[in-house]
Amino acid sequence: MPTTTLHWLSEADDTLRTEIHTVVHDVVAAGGAVGYHEPPTHERISTWLDTVLKQVRDNNAAFVTATVDGVVRAVGLWRRGSTAVFQHRAEIQQIMAHPSTRGLGLGKLVVEGLITNARAQGLEILSLGVRGNNHGAIELYEALGFKECGRMPNAIAVGTERWDDVWMYLPLGYPEGTTLNGASAGGLGASPRRGA
Repeated sequence: MPTTTLHWLSEADDTLRTEIHTVVHDVVAAGGAVGYHEPPTHERISTWLDTVLKQVRDNNAAFVTATVDGVVRAVGLWRRGSTAVFQHRAEIQQIMAHPSTRGLGLGKLVVEGLITNARAQGLEILSLGVRGNNHGAIELYEALGFKECGRMPNAIAVGTERWDDVWMYLPLGYPEGTTLNGASAGGLGASPRRGA
């Protein structure tokens, strides 16, 4: 039975960069729905890592790898909202596991780790986007408590193919004394209905 372990990164040496690139490259080459039209170069992934890991050091992101017998075989991250009114929430991105590790539960391990980490950081809501035809991922997220909150039909373009863009969210809890107004009329930023 292989040994799987989560590792939280704020820096990445050449070995880690190569292992992470291998995961992304091979997932995309196998047709994975992770945001690339073609397998990215090592340089592109290294530049992306530099951006993400700086956000980690600034406490605006978390980046996790899952290793199998010491080699990176899955990755994922969350990024905090970029403006003041969205700092309490984060988006989960780039969840992927190397095709050779299917069946080991690495995707679930990574997402569970990100949920636990986000809750420990005091985040209140996690969101994520997933391609509409990625039914296995949607089922995984639902099993972990995520609910669909929106769907833009045929909004993801892959060549001449179009797929739904599905948005899901998971409330992590609100601080004591928080007032949940939803869409109630009144309060800051409110405006009356035009037909009223």
